[in-house]
Amino acid sequence: MPWNPDVYNQFKAERYAPFYDLLNLIKPTIGMEIIDLGCGTGELTRKLADALPASHTTGIDSSEEMLEKAAAFAREGVHFELQTIEETLSTSDKYDLVFSNAALQWIPDHKELMQQIIYLLKSNGQLAIQVPSNHNHHSHMAIRATAEKEPFRSALKGWNRISPVLSIEEYAQIFFDNGGHDITVFEKVYPHVLENARAVVEWTSGTALVPYMEKLPEDLRNAFLAEYTSILEKSMPGSPVLYPFKRTLMTAIF
Repeated sequence: MPWNPDVYNQFKAERYAPFYDLLNLIKPTIGMEIIDLGCGTGELTRKLADALPASHTTGIDSSEEMLEKAAAFAREGVHFELQTIEETLSTSDKYDLVFSNAALQWIPDHKELMQQIIYLLKSNGQLAIQVPSNHNHHSHMAIRATAEKEPFRSALKGWNRISPVLSIEEYAQIFFDNGGHDITVFEKVYPHVLENARAVVEWTSGTALVPYMEKLPEDLRNAFLAEYTSILEKSMPGSPVLYPFKRTLMTAIF
């Protein structure tokens, strides 16, 4: 089950709000060489490039479906490449800004990951990263609870996704230990009002549920969604419901 840009974009305004907060934390210089790790549909990569004067921006993503959408946002100085984040981290290329908005939560071992990202930076280069940190919200706990039930547990061979996202204190310490300064790390709640628990299911269908749907056999996917929805409706009854989405935003210069 590949990433679906249309499902992902269903809550575009809500998903894009943290991007603008992250953008405001960047200290721009003229002619920045920028890499956007996990660019998705490319729309925000283009907004990033347009906001930073005379920059050269490369957006990378491992999803062909996302990059098909991203092609519409290419221009001189903005291009997109099919590449995994891990492949990018293994190169010797250097950048003035390493940017990533809601992508690095899929990569394990964030202590090692942040050190690899820092290695991509030129002298006085900056990282600007945002990751969801709502892995202990009902919406995610219900997914993990569903995965522990049969027949899903057997079908998934006991697999369940544990978020690699660290605490804000841990990120700040990693940056300090690696020579960072002008460090900013904070967590912010983005309160989204959705129609009901089923709308929350629709939200997670574009992100957190994707790896479960990929691993489950096709004949169990609808049953998994039904069980997940049932659990979530018990923990988030009524209409409308508040979906307090927590995200961690971080910048530092090295």
